[in-house]
Amino acid sequence: MRIAELYASRQGEGLLTGTSSAFIRVSGCNLRCWFCDTPHASWNPEGAQQSIDSIVADVLRLEVSHVVLTGGEPMLFPEIVTLCQQLADRGLHTTIETAGTIYQDTACDLMSISPKLAGSRPRDGSLSEKWQQQHDRRRWAVDVVRRLMVETPDYQLKFVVDQPDEQLEVQQMVDQLQPDVDPAKVWIMPQSRSTAELDAHESWLRPWCDQQGFQYCDRMHLRWYGNVRGT
Repeated sequence: MRIAELYASRQGEGLLTGTSSAFIRVSGCNLRCWFCDTPHASWNPEGAQQSIDSIVADVLRLEVSHVVLTGGEPMLFPEIVTLCQQLADRGLHTTIETAGTIYQDTACDLMSISPKLAGSRPRDGSLSEKWQQQHDRRRWAVDVVRRLMVETPDYQLKFVVDQPDEQLEVQQMVDQLQPDVDPAKVWIMPQSRSTAELDAHESWLRPWCDQQGFQYCDRMHLRWYGNVRGT
């Protein structure tokens, strides 16, 4: 697997916020979200190929009990099945952070699925029309999302929202997943790269979450460390 970075930090988003974890960031993604905060793992992938045994050894050296497979898009790599099994064999809790566009028959403890809204479409004029069309076609795979939800011991749905007019789209996507989705497992996270943006979005997003029975998802790593790599 091509690995962009592997490090220890605290989970800053969702159900396990605050949990000390090893983060395995794979390099490569099948989407091109304009707001991507890890371009070194998507738009401009970096990193070297690393064997599963080597990845596991690096994780064990960090001496944490939780592991987060993130990216990029971890589900691009069939090797994730073996990696998750080896982590489970060592008693480690594993979260997979995915956009929910690709299915792999892999075991994990928490499937963190972040389906992308229509507004995520790449805005960079240097991208070809083909890439933009691919993004539009791939970003919402309702059958894949449903399967990941029902086949995993626990899941969370995490929607990145940038504008108030995207609230209806989120609700429509959640409705498409009925009757399998639990509103209490739906997390709404503001698009933001700074605490100022976080606070501005929270002022209108949190009240809507409370109204809908959704969870508001802060981005605590921005508050703890700022928008820097390796956190």
